[in-house]
Amino acid sequence: MDVTPLVPSGAQIIQAYADGTFRVSGVVHDGAVMVFPDKTVSWTVSVNADVGVDDFAPLLDRAGEFDVVLLGLGATVTNPPFELRRALKERGLSVDFMDTGAACRTYNVLMAEGRRVVAALLPV
Repeated sequence: MDVTPLVPSGAQIIQAYADGTFRVSGVVHDGAVMVFPDKTVSWTVSVNADVGVDDFAPLLDRAGEFDVVLLGLGATVTNPPFELRRALKERGLSVDFMDTGAACRTYNVLMAEGRRVVAALLPV
């Protein structure tokens, strides 16, 4: 049985993640990534402690294009610093923090529902 979610034509789908890589729509990416509905880009952070508000510039540049932002924090969830959460909210980003696996699965489900979603993912 094929359990691949049905997504709009041309939309990015997260197919796998492991050992510091992600496979998105058939392309393997090393390290952290941001997965937008139309493209996947490298993200220049490596661990949760490195993430600052300036690292979200690619999201802020396209903020009107999506409603849901998922932040996958690696293998386990730790609360990001309050200052980061406040700064993102002040800039209009409502971010859901979770482990990377949950963020990948949630992204795919929301894409299949036709939602406007982006995922910023740290590797596991």
